[in-house]
Amino acid sequence: MAVLLVLFLGRVVGQILAATTAPPWLPPMARWYSGLMPYRWLLPTQIAFLVLMTAMTLGVYRGAPPLGTLSANAGAWIVWASYAYALGMVVRAIRYALATPERRGVLIPIVFHFVLAGFLFAYGSAAIERSADPSTALGMTTPVIPSERSESRDLHSRPQ
Repeated sequence: MAVLLVLFLGRVVGQILAATTAPPWLPPMARWYSGLMPYRWLLPTQIAFLVLMTAMTLGVYRGAPPLGTLSANAGAWIVWASYAYALGMVVRAIRYALATPERRGVLIPIVFHFVLAGFLFAYGSAAIERSADPSTALGMTTPVIPSERSESRDLHSRPQ
């Protein structure tokens, strides 16, 4: 989770640098930003995501409530949401690849949406893994297989 958090932080910092100082070693701002949300709202939203992602990462690391102690069921829902999110980005990436260059759009946001989907996957997986009983995620149950050893017997007694 921390690696994905740092990648997203790098994206936000890179975007800020591209918007303010435009260093020659970074792609221009037009390649960082799809234009779906005005930048004056996008940047505060990204900063809020970074704060939340940091709290989530620290919560999981420490095993501390509320963000580090989700149920396996909540973790499973988050994992499924990450799949849906990533699938949406696959569709977007295919549209990007098939578009003509003048209608293509930008690739950097697509890549970093995969980073966010990966973060959600890691967070949900951590919740499932750290849950007291991960088999209860989304109603899954672990079958109980009867065996001879499951009977209570005194192994030191003699048969009669």
